[in-house]
Amino acid sequence: MAIYKKLNILEVCEFSAGICGVWTRVSQEAQLIAKKHNVTIFSSNRVKGLDKIAPEKEDFDQVKIQRFPVKFAVGENALFWNFEKEALNLKPDVIIAHVYRHPHTNKVLEIAKKLHKRGYPCKTILVTHAPFVEPKTRGWKLHLAANMYDLIYKKNLNKFDKIITITQWEEPFLEALSVKKEKLNYIPNGIPELFFTKQVQVPHNKKPKILFLGRIAPIKNLETLIRAIAILKQQIHKDIILEIVGPSEDDYLKLLKEEIEKLNIQDQIIFSEPIYSLTKKIEKLDSSDIFVLPSKREAMPQALIEAMSREKLVISSDTLGGNEIIHSRKNGFLFSKGNEYRLARMIDDCLSTNNKADLQKIRKNAQLSVQKFRWNTLIQNLLDCIEQ
Repeated sequence: MAIYKKLNILEVCEFSAGICGVWTRVSQEAQLIAKKHNVTIFSSNRVKGLDKIAPEKEDFDQVKIQRFPVKFAVGENALFWNFEKEALNLKPDVIIAHVYRHPHTNKVLEIAKKLHKRGYPCKTILVTHAPFVEPKTRGWKLHLAANMYDLIYKKNLNKFDKIITITQWEEPFLEALSVKKEKLNYIPNGIPELFFTKQVQVPHNKKPKILFLGRIAPIKNLETLIRAIAILKQQIHKDIILEIVGPSEDDYLKLLKEEIEKLNIQDQIIFSEPIYSLTKKIEKLDSSDIFVLPSKREAMPQALIEAMSREKLVISSDTLGGNEIIHSRKNGFLFSKGNEYRLARMIDDCLSTNNKADLQKIRKNAQLSVQKFRWNTLIQNLLDCIEQ
């Protein structure tokens, strides 16, 4: 029997509550790491996407969470919160910092340095989460801030023992910041095994249903999807239904509902509460015909690969993340960002009864192409980074 040291692992991320792609990654990998090592998560006490405060402490599946009040914030995501004292007391063997360009990643390096001086060697790992997405979608102020951050702090990147990328498209960006190639490790976001269980049978006599599952926020560009539904209603699919599932930003939700009323498609659109249970998320995916992700930008879209694991026909805007995952008309479909006419045409093609065999092949290819994202396969790569 192999003998190994049980390590104390600290994962540090901005959010540990709410609908958030980063938090999905952190929570899923933490549960798997905790089968072998002690895992604690530090985060702010903010709930992603909602004006709420999460509990100070929480435990799940052998993982401990501690949350800290935000001292001040720059925008929604650049949060400043102090966790140094608690991290030093914890004396972790490894700290995994999530998301490059966030304040806590530099703090992790400072903490590791202090621990080393106290005689507690601490390995540091940065999971980048691909922040190098399309700059035009950020606005000039955020784009300038990102450039300034890189100019000042890029030297810190090589101070991490390892850097984990979640996409392949971001590696050239990191190399341009002088990151040593030997530090880079590609470990994408994963899919729990539950998503690869038997499909739920959907009745054939239902109305065609399109599904969006994620945050209802401007970056998701849902107005393009809503306009596509209006085009389809005017043409041939008068009974088509779009279900939008997720937490919403109030101002944006108001704008969407105004657009829906203006287009007179109130009967075609359903807004549903966010889903946190994996079982219920799978049931919702299986109840739909097509999954659409119309975002302005996506790094490594978790909802997309989850839908593909359920053999859904998926349509994504041509973001960097969408392009890396989808090979158009082989395992899904890609359309130009903001082009509701092209999106409507693709939905129409997916609902066609004339090419059932081709569409079934695309469904099968979708699931086959995301087998590589199974957490059961990926977790050993992550443990190797932690333990070596």
